[in-house]
Amino acid sequence: MWWTCSVDELFTKLKSAYNAFWTPARVEKAKAKHLSPMQVSILASIVRSESLYEPEYRQIAGVYLNRLRRGQRLQADPTVAFVYGYKLDRVLKKHFAVDSPYNTYIHKGLPPGPICAPTKAAMEAVLDADTASGNLYFCASPKLNGTHVFTASYNKHLANARAFQKACADRKKAAAN
Repeated sequence: MWWTCSVDELFTKLKSAYNAFWTPARVEKAKAKHLSPMQVSILASIVRSESLYEPEYRQIAGVYLNRLRRGQRLQADPTVAFVYGYKLDRVLKKHFAVDSPYNTYIHKGLPPGPICAPTKAAMEAVLDADTASGNLYFCASPKLNGTHVFTASYNKHLANARAFQKACADRKKAAAN
């Protein structure tokens, strides 16, 4: 596309690409996961917002699909960041109470729409999500390298979160010295 294209041309092109993505095989994959194409897009937007590391997209999608199947809240930090217009440096517990249908900490199920434009990789990750692992939790890795640690155990998740917080505190302390 050229930078001189009109808004209408841009959206026509985007809609065409979106429609081309939804082959009959992909529609069937979505149905097998009890999702509509729009629900795949919504979940993919959350997956995409969780990480820049594409190799983890399938695991992240699997966590959220496992939570949906169990009737749990998604509790996805990016949905809270979206409510705040992505202006938060860090999502904190105090932000979880914001009243919005996009806040997956207080509302069950998917938010009413995407929170960003999902990538093709994120949409494919939802369609091919790793649900067999049974993982229900993930947090940033204490390696502080942009990856995540996944688990099915809440107690293990809490330990992983403490390890991440310690790594952050250690890095901050080292930077101050």
